[in-house]
Amino acid sequence: MSSEFRHIIRLFGTDLDGTKPLKYSIIKIRGINQRFASVVIKKANLSPNVRLGTLTDKEISKIEEIVLHPQDNGIPSWLLNRQKDVIKGGDHHIIGSDLILVNKSDIDRLKRTRSYKGIRHQLGLKLRGQRTRTTGRRGGVVGVHRKKLMKQKKK
Repeated sequence: MSSEFRHIIRLFGTDLDGTKPLKYSIIKIRGINQRFASVVIKKANLSPNVRLGTLTDKEISKIEEIVLHPQDNGIPSWLLNRQKDVIKGGDHHIIGSDLILVNKSDIDRLKRTRSYKGIRHQLGLKLRGQRTRTTGRRGGVVGVHRKKLMKQKKK
């Protein structure tokens, strides 16, 4: 057990700042948002205002256990970030680099099945109903500015 203050603590492949409050340092881990962090801290019987660097190894391992097995520790399934998983089945909470891999495999599956969202991903277009007439452009100037440049070029 370490009783001295630690400035950097490594959790789930992420270096966390030990000088910040517990809640705000935990949310730096990919896949953990403020609400999930609050519930984890409450289940671990810790104060959200305590500095991460002051925690003992036992308290940190308790946090790790709750994040790795949230449903076993009483966290409801609606709070997890991977509900009704198509591949594994069931509800899971994915964190760290696994989240990036799962997201990429989901997008690849959409492309493979040629769904609407998959086609939009392939074309590099917006896929959630946003307007595309004026925003999301890449490349040169379009519209009024181009007409002005043409007039200046003729002169």
